[in-house]
Amino acid sequence: MKVRKLIDSFNYAIDGIIYTLKTQRNMRIHFTMAVLVLFLSLFFDLSKLEILVLFFTIALVIIAEMINTAIEAAIDLITDQYHELAKISKNVAAGAVFISALNAIVVAYIIFFDKFNWAIEIVLHKVRKMPIHTTFISLLIVIFIVISIKAYIGEGTPLRGGMPSGHTAIAFSILTSIAFISENTLVTSLCLLLAILVAQSRIEAGIHNFFEVTIGAILGIFITIFIFQIIY
Repeated sequence: MKVRKLIDSFNYAIDGIIYTLKTQRNMRIHFTMAVLVLFLSLFFDLSKLEILVLFFTIALVIIAEMINTAIEAAIDLITDQYHELAKISKNVAAGAVFISALNAIVVAYIIFFDKFNWAIEIVLHKVRKMPIHTTFISLLIVIFIVISIKAYIGEGTPLRGGMPSGHTAIAFSILTSIAFISENTLVTSLCLLLAILVAQSRIEAGIHNFFEVTIGAILGIFITIFIFQIIY
């Protein structure tokens, strides 16, 4: 009987995780990023301490998101009317998730920055002498391809909605161009943050979903890289 209760407890816990994944968009984003970071960690010689910090950080973000979901569900169960205290509770819980996410970004930066730095420097050294007009050619080609895809799929407009996210594609195309013509890794990192904010703003505004901005980012990056490599 005790074994059965223990198994039921595990099942209930897993059901909670599955529910959060199914209903919370941010949880799906956290899981995707966690899988990506763990996959990348396989290619770097991380110390035991770095791996421990990485696991703890990922767990902290997921736990914070699940607690936030639980608080929202409990408040919605008690009342469906607006109440200032209910607003405060939800905002505080969301703030906890936000802080944990910021902490995850800082941890990832500290752990991976130096390990990525040598590879980035090699790429920058190889292409930094390319003509500046290559950047504008790449940007125009990205725009034309995005519009063509949207026209083919028939969703959204060239500047709003649909597959893929044009704003995200352009933002990441500019990011890639800056990375190629700049010799400063810090500048590239700051531009990456701005590009991510562009993608996040499209999701928060309800104009695009996570998949659409991801495809836009991939298009912007790889088309620009391809053009730079051909011209070089």
